[in-house]
Amino acid sequence: MKSLLKLLILFVLMSTNAQNIAIRGSVFHFKSDPEKSTDAYEYFEDGLMIIEDGFIKKAGNFNDFKDEIQDFEFKDYSGKLIMPGFVDAHIHFPQTEMIASHGKELMQWLDNYTFPTEGKFKDKSHSREVAQFFLNQLLKNGTTTALVFGTVHKESVDAFFEEAEKLNLRMIAGKVMMDRNAPEYLLDTPESSYEDSKKLIKQWHGKERLQYAVTPRFAITSTEKQLAQAKRLLEEFPDVYLHTHLSENKSEIEFTKSLFPEANSYLDVYEKAGLFAEKTVFAHSIHLSENEWQTLETHDCSIAFCPTSNLFLGSGLFNLQKAAQHNLRVAFGTDVGAGTSFSILETMNEAYKVTQLRKAFASEPESVLPLSALKSFYLATLGGAKALHLDRFIGNFETGKEADFVVLDLESTDLLKFRLQRCETLEEKLFVLQILGDDRSVLQTYIKGKPVLN
Repeated sequence: MKSLLKLLILFVLMSTNAQNIAIRGSVFHFKSDPEKSTDAYEYFEDGLMIIEDGFIKKAGNFNDFKDEIQDFEFKDYSGKLIMPGFVDAHIHFPQTEMIASHGKELMQWLDNYTFPTEGKFKDKSHSREVAQFFLNQLLKNGTTTALVFGTVHKESVDAFFEEAEKLNLRMIAGKVMMDRNAPEYLLDTPESSYEDSKKLIKQWHGKERLQYAVTPRFAITSTEKQLAQAKRLLEEFPDVYLHTHLSENKSEIEFTKSLFPEANSYLDVYEKAGLFAEKTVFAHSIHLSENEWQTLETHDCSIAFCPTSNLFLGSGLFNLQKAAQHNLRVAFGTDVGAGTSFSILETMNEAYKVTQLRKAFASEPESVLPLSALKSFYLATLGGAKALHLDRFIGNFETGKEADFVVLDLESTDLLKFRLQRCETLEEKLFVLQILGDDRSVLQTYIKGKPVLN
């Protein structure tokens, strides 16, 4: 018995010490928005980050406090780039198995591929299998936090949270609320959507690093009675999220107007329903009027910018510049499965192209500014954390933050290595990484100070 007790104590000590590590490498993180500050980031080419019990203790130059790490496990990633884990503000885990499905546009694509696929997720074992694969893909791509759609089935969200909890991930998810304009096998009711969501909130919201999002799919698939139940949930649980779609596609907007003729706009549907929570995240938000932009600013809403899915479905070009003018919180969303990659690096690549493409449709092309590399990496890290109201926990390497971070290999491909050798500034290197990087560039992902990739 004593021998067993000693082994258990040793195991606990080893598990604890594994989180007390010192990481050497090129350390890079943001302190603020690079478009609003001249001192927005810190970069330590030969840097050191000390982690205690899964939290950041210090980050700076290696020589400044290398003598403080004698009792720490030491990881040397010299020549590699270390930055906070990526944030994905909009993604559908059930759509993992239907990514890259050919479709004309959003509504037809939903009917032909999305709804039949989501019908499988009443089976919890199937949900668990896909959730495991999905989370593994996120981690392989350096994404450590995501805002996630489940399906209409309570089982899908239970399975997702169970798998995320095993990995100690900071994740937000919700059961889809959908009581019309979908196949019968995917419909709930206003009452059942309320009851199922309430049970999930009580079980999972605030458990470990998990949080809940009230998730009406979009206005088209929810009646006014169901939107009223979503409002009821937000009133009863004011610290949960509201996560839905907004103005992704022009035919979607017209359909919404026909269903809610009394509303002044698509966004007005949500406003009249009382769905502006403290933590509201709208995916897409492409085709907005000036009044809608102002309403989003008034309510301090967040937007998920989903370039790969917007291009894939031909939905339109998000106006990032306009969002900045209205002081809106913006983060990247991969939007798998309309989105074509789990990689935030590839998403940043497409985001740059979207901002460039907007010149072709502008009356004054010179007024359209392309997305900078600094802004891209800000949106993927600290900006993403701010958009999800999580910046007190994650997003940079300030003392006390959770140690979720990614180690990027700048020589992961021959082309990337060749091109970076010809870069002179940090911003130039970041831009090359943004355009040429992908999942191969992710050498390791850490969750609260622990490596998770084999």
